Amino acid sequence: MDPVNDNSAGERGARVRKLMFRAWHRGTKEMDILLGGFAQARIEGMSDAELDAFEALLHIPDQDFYNMLVKDGPIPPVYDTPMMREIVDYAESRFS
Repeated sequence: MDPVNDNSAGERGARVRKLMFRAWHRGTKEMDILLGGFAQARIEGMSDAELDAFEALLHIPDQDFYNMLVKDGPIPPVYDTPMMREIVDYAESRFS
């Protein structure tokens, strides 16, 4: 591996840091705790595809996301993914 031409490790690290920041700085304290805690526990072991899935879910507005996590609203089929189920399971284990 040529360190001059292989930037994938650095790019992944930067992406992970960006996603961690976004997970911990949602706008509501509840979502900071839920998504930030989930990211802290899982993000280092995520594959690139899982990072993609996690990043896509970070676009959900906080109130909608929170309602899905506390089962105060249904999870729309577009968001009902393995990653969302992992986050829901994490939230249930933390706050049940």
